[in-house]
Order: sequence, then structure tokens, then C-alpha cells
Amino acid sequence: MIAEVIKANDLSKVDPLFGQPSFNDHEQIVFCHDKDTGLKAIIGIHNTVLGPALGGTRMWKYANEWEALNDVLRLSRGMTYKSAISGLNLGGGKAVIIGDAKTEKTPEMMTKFGQFIHSLSGKYITAEDVGTTTPDMDIIREVTPHVTGISEAKGGSGNPSPVTAYGVYMGMKAAAKYKFGTEKLDGKKVLVQGTGHVGETLISYLAKEGALIEITDINEAKMKEVATKYGASIYTGKDIYSADVDIYAPCALGATVNDETIEKLKAKVIAGAANNQLANDEVHGKILREKGIAYAPDFLINAGGIINVYAEIVGYDKAESMRRTENIYNTTLEIFNHAEANSITTQKAAMTIAQQRIDDRKKESAK
Repeated sequence: MIAEVIKANDLSKVDPLFGQPSFNDHEQIVFCHDKDTGLKAIIGIHNTVLGPALGGTRMWKYANEWEALNDVLRLSRGMTYKSAISGLNLGGGKAVIIGDAKTEKTPEMMTKFGQFIHSLSGKYITAEDVGTTTPDMDIIREVTPHVTGISEAKGGSGNPSPVTAYGVYMGMKAAAKYKFGTEKLDGKKVLVQGTGHVGETLISYLAKEGALIEITDINEAKMKEVATKYGASIYTGKDIYSADVDIYAPCALGATVNDETIEKLKAKVIAGAANNQLANDEVHGKILREKGIAYAPDFLINAGGIINVYAEIVGYDKAESMRRTENIYNTTLEIFNHAEANSITTQKAAMTIAQQRIDDRKKESAK
């Protein structure tokens, strides 16, 4: 009977954690459970060579616990490279809470989760992400200091989404400069997938510059609201991936560039806020390069948020955070040029530079 159940649920999913494809030499995985509040969470600490692992907490109604585990492994790994490429003295970590944020999240659950974070003694620092908010971070702050992105009233920097969006905008302009010869986006057709906090702010920047914006989102009410507010068009085609646009900006969940979608893509540039946009970094990175599509690595251009919350740790200065976020433009151009000069993908170029910084710090510590 047990064998039949295993077979029915895919034998690969009973492999040890260390054998999972998304496990990338993670330092620590913490499973958090509390029956009274219904909390089921996983904290992934990928690497702390450069500093404590900082990364947001995502609350999502995953199909199963393996899907949640895979997500936290991929996200925490991405945070390591995001901090490294941005020059921050931070490691990579992330957390996921399994559940519907709209119907299952409670203050008591967030308090209990904060207590689990506190038990890690600062090795992991959290912030908001999909499904969590600044008020949630304020609740967590009541039981642990190891949280960023708290409200300005409590001494924090508030919602980091606007800064994230600014970084994505800078990265998009750099990608346009590389691909089209000009950073100007007026008249460029841009498809934005996802109209959440980051997506909407990105749309506002694009609207001010005169881009021709099409948007899509599973939340129809929000999508219509954003379309009206910024003069954007709602995408009405059957398949967004085959849309005839200049720039595709994924700003929702990850892995939208995958085996099924990649051959359909007509966009000449991919630059968005979503994490882990490539389902397979190596395979899909190479295909994009072969197709001549300029891909701005997500962990590079969406780093504005972590740059902003990092400032809470070292002493918040909004002007300095915006300056460092604006520099994403220059770093993105450097990555494109490095990739072209070395005949490698932009994803590999960015990861190589980020990994080198980690390796150099490790060597210094070993002396």
C-alpha cells in the first residue's frame, strides 16, 4: 500500500532533501510548525559568507509542501547572488509560509513565526514579500529585532516595493540601451505581467516616459484599476508569451521563461521584477542568447528592495538607497558587455561576478 502511494505521488519526491535539484549547498533549512496558529513555514538559509541571510517571507497557497520547499530553496539561493552582485554585506535567505494570505493569515501566526526567526539569533533577517505586508513586519518586530521593512512610524523604511520598481526600471533602461542603442522607452511596447505593488510602480515610471504599456494580471479588478490610472491597455490575446512587444516584464511569480514559453517569445528584451524568471538558468539562459533576446538577470535588477532594507541595518538614508539603486543601470550594462565579451549568458555573467565576491571573502576569512 505504501509503495503504491509513493508511486502515485512521484518517487522522485521522496529523495532526501540534499538530493533535490534546487538544493544548492544550502547551509540550513528550518521547518517551522505551530498547531495552535496553523503556522507551517520553511526558512531557507543559503549562504552567510558575506553576512546574515536577509530575504523576505512569502505567504502562498502552495499545491503541496514539496512545491513550497522548492520555492524557498530557489528564492534563498537567488538572494545570495542578489546581495553579492549589489555589493551588500549580506548572505542569502528566504522564508515561505504555506497558506492563503487573504484568509488564513492572523496576527498570532505572524507572532509565532517571528519567534521562530528570533530563535536563529540573527542568522536570518526577514522582510516582506508576496503575501506579507509592512504591518506583518511590525508584528514580527514585537518579538524579534531580526526584521526589516518595518513601518516608518516604528523607525523603518516602510514598503520597499517602490525602490524595487525603480531598480527594475533602471535595469530595463540599461537593457534597452544595449539592445536598441537608446535607453529611452517612449514608443516602446512593454508588456508588464503582474500589477502588484512593484508592477504598478514600474508601470507608473513607464507611463511617464511614454511607453506603450500592455498589462496582465490574475486579479482582474486590480488590473482594470491600474489600466485606467496609467492609461495602459489590458492584454487581450490568448498567449502573452507570443505577444508582439519590444519588452516583456515579468513582475509576478517566477519560472515564466520555461520549456513551454521560451520558443514563443517575440520580445527582444526581458526585464522584470519577478524572482527566478528562468525555470532553468543554464538551459533557458542559453536559448535566450541564441534567440538574441537581451535578458536582464532578475536578481540584479530587482535588488532595489534589499538595498533599501539593508540600509535599515546600517543606518537608513533614503537618498543613498536611491543612489545605489540607480547604479543598477551601470551594473546591468557591465553585465551585458561582460557576457558579450566572453560569449556567455547574462545570467552566467552575473552569477560569476557575484560568486567571485563570495569566494574572495571566504579566502580572506580563511587567512
